[in-house]
Amino acid sequence: MTVSTTTEYASKAPEPLENQYPRLPAHALLSSGAPDYLRLILTSKVYDLISETPLLFATGLSQKLGNEIWLKREDLQKEVFSFKIRGAYNFMANIPEDERWKGVVTCSAGNHAQGVALSGSTLNIPCTIVMPLATPNIKVATVQRLGAKVVLHGVDFDEAKLECARLAEAHGLIFVPPYDDPLIIAGQGTVGMEILKQCPRSDELDGIFAAIGGGGLVSGIAEYVKRIGSPKTKIIGVETIDADAMARSLEKGERVTLSEVGAFSDGTAVRLVGEEPFRICQSFLDKIVKVDNDEICAAIKDVFEEARSITEPAGALALAGLKRYIQDNDLIGANKRFVAVVSGANMNFSRLRFVAERADLGEGREVLLSVEMTEAPGSFKALIEQVIHPRAVTEFAYRYATPPLAHVFISFILASPANRKQEVAEILSRVEKLGMKGMDISDNEMAKSHGRYMVGGRSNVSNERLFRFIFPERPGALRRFLRGLFADWNISLFHYRNHGADVGRILAGIQVPPAESKQFQEYLDNLKYEYVEETDNEVYKRFLR
Repeated sequence: MTVSTTTEYASKAPEPLENQYPRLPAHALLSSGAPDYLRLILTSKVYDLISETPLLFATGLSQKLGNEIWLKREDLQKEVFSFKIRGAYNFMANIPEDERWKGVVTCSAGNHAQGVALSGSTLNIPCTIVMPLATPNIKVATVQRLGAKVVLHGVDFDEAKLECARLAEAHGLIFVPPYDDPLIIAGQGTVGMEILKQCPRSDELDGIFAAIGGGGLVSGIAEYVKRIGSPKTKIIGVETIDADAMARSLEKGERVTLSEVGAFSDGTAVRLVGEEPFRICQSFLDKIVKVDNDEICAAIKDVFEEARSITEPAGALALAGLKRYIQDNDLIGANKRFVAVVSGANMNFSRLRFVAERADLGEGREVLLSVEMTEAPGSFKALIEQVIHPRAVTEFAYRYATPPLAHVFISFILASPANRKQEVAEILSRVEKLGMKGMDISDNEMAKSHGRYMVGGRSNVSNERLFRFIFPERPGALRRFLRGLFADWNISLFHYRNHGADVGRILAGIQVPPAESKQFQEYLDNLKYEYVEETDNEVYKRFLR
């Protein structure tokens, strides 16, 4: 896909930092008062519990991209399948023996919760994990199986965090942060230490790519590699275009809180990055690459084809960024050497259908095309035989519209994804020569999420406006959404599809008389759900109105 950006940052010397972490011994501090991460990483206690994960040479990707690609397989961590165990265990193993009986508490519905639970079971430290009420049962059961007590509280993560803080204060529990602590960062930094140890000719390594959520992983890797590795090795963070808190913070020079974050890559869906990771990234991070969900799906497919392993979206984020970096910098065939950290494999099974749908789009292999043609004998045959053949068709939908026109929605696999722009231009030119009107809608989110499943439903509805909502999957959300609409306005179109993520996607046609536009806008503002108006979307005009 083309919706992605690369941001570059100049390295600078670390700023002095007062010691805010009393758990650190004096010998683990630099003269400036900042943590001595090299010492902390080298003396990390993670190997009391885990073993090194392999560094896999990605043969297929290397051939396809013309560069040497290595995958650091943190998805192979035993029992928790994520790098998070490193930081959680290092932090908890450093709790003094006489304090462990108090227990620890954290707030997480994902990999950090599992890391804390397993660490607590190993170290005999009581663990309490606070999770939102809507947390999937499989995640709750997994954390309980690892020996932790689960407290379900709040309709969202923010409410769960408040309960976590209350429990810590009320019962004297030690809070285990997910990323904003030197011991956590040092534990994650052992990933960088292993990469330099395992990679052949590590002094010739051009870049290491790591996903950014709160920033603990990439900052830990950066602290080690920038002090021990080759000066030519860049540390490149990867974020999604809808959860780019670190990129925005670095650009502004201070931490920025995002009002909304995309939930597909839930392992990195963080509104505010950690204070200490931000400080480190200001000093050592070379670039940030942003990618979209389709590119992540393509990277999940890449990992599967290389290793027959299915990662979670955040787990494939670094690889998606690596591929985008190569494309943006014209490095295909450049014979560079890169490592991508495959950070986790806790995939919700129901998400696989979304991944399968979007992977070829993210790879640039599949094209979605809408075609307007004159309804006449032989039109279909001409489109297929003279334009699409011999490409493999993946979807085809037809709708007879206003006489004498008909609309076609078609998706197919390109002969050469590397020459996508040129090949699509040639296809559209052939469509035009047949007297038809074609449009590439591969980047049209409304078409991909809804339109392709609704082609054929046309209706002449007065005052209809079309909206695409990003809808939180939590108790009462649908009721709250619908009650407000039914009270004042008629719904003329409604399409909902659960993609297995923490959000649903809704397409709604709503009849809003012009005189009620102001009142309706107030309703949208009070609803506080992310939305995009699609009334002027060409797919809507062609297929649904």
